[in-house]
Amino acid sequence: MRERGGQILGSERLRRSLIRVGAMAGKETLHILRDPRTLYLALVMPVLMLFLFGYGVSFDLDRIPVAISDLDRTEASRALVRTVTGSHELVSAGEADAAEADRLFRRGRVAAMLVIPSQYGEKLARRERVSLQLLVDGSDVVVANQVLSKADALVRAETRRLASVELAGPGAAAAPLQVKLWTRYNPASLSALFMVPGLAAYILAITAVLLTALTVAGEWERGSMEQLFASPVGRLEIMLGKLAPYLALGMLELLLVVAFGAAVFDVPVRGSLTLFLVIGFFFLVGMLGQGLLISILTKNQLVATQAGTISSLLPSLLLSGMVFPVENMPWPLQLLSRVIPARYLVHALRGILLKGNGLAALWPDLLAVAVFAVLIVAFSAARFPRRLA
Repeated sequence: MRERGGQILGSERLRRSLIRVGAMAGKETLHILRDPRTLYLALVMPVLMLFLFGYGVSFDLDRIPVAISDLDRTEASRALVRTVTGSHELVSAGEADAAEADRLFRRGRVAAMLVIPSQYGEKLARRERVSLQLLVDGSDVVVANQVLSKADALVRAETRRLASVELAGPGAAAAPLQVKLWTRYNPASLSALFMVPGLAAYILAITAVLLTALTVAGEWERGSMEQLFASPVGRLEIMLGKLAPYLALGMLELLLVVAFGAAVFDVPVRGSLTLFLVIGFFFLVGMLGQGLLISILTKNQLVATQAGTISSLLPSLLLSGMVFPVENMPWPLQLLSRVIPARYLVHALRGILLKGNGLAALWPDLLAVAVFAVLIVAFSAARFPRRLA
């Protein structure tokens, strides 16, 4: 009987605790609905940022202007020019002398200049080695690398074409070795497919931290914290009540961002949607807990906003692998990136959306964001004051 009575008492305490958490969540929901800035931050700004970043941050370059300096002016040199400019990735900006390259680069007229030497056709006919010259404007490293890779691929294609023409004939044998390339998951090398999963993690990290970074700080500034301390609500119940509405809003934001990426940028969803939501759930709990911890420590909305922006924006952008591969970073930064939750969400989203990975491949990412969420919420609860100092 005594054991049964203890169970009844425990269940009654749990029921009352859930009622208090629900009351806190309802109060916070009313604050959200009455404040259009919160809804804008959670629902409008992520879509706007994804739109701007998705179209503005792109590594897909085409129609790059290239000047041609044809010193040979034969059919062979004209065939080379047609090969280089025929794909419209590199487009001819007209004839120019090699001495004019510096002037064209300074004025931004062209990104490169292809110099075809004299006697190009004769050397090809004699099967001699021919050296082409490609002058590239290196002030923009991204464009320069694109020009170098595209020009190299196109010239190699022309070399293979010439070799096939020479070998063609009634008794010509097939090439002993043939290489075929197959690019998985992003065969067209579209920047959007690479960027959108990273942008989703980046946007969620910023907005989730900012959403709750103002919560407790606003309570302190409005002087309503005394009312919470006078109520029979525990600090963990206060925290859960404040986090619950923002968690629901964050999950809606996560679905909205991915749906927008799929509709506008054709980002596929090849993996499990359930796993996607579970990893996103723990990531949002961690980020919301981080914002709540910041607001607890600062007790000032201005300082909380600044600290939340710095602690979420820069790490999520630079150390998550969203733009720069983590493997290429110095080892101290690689170690630091291990405590950045956005790193694990970026890897998980790319695995789920693009590769169709399941739990067997992504359990380390799920474990990392779950551990971070538990630790940050526990630390926030420990730092949350239950009485006025």
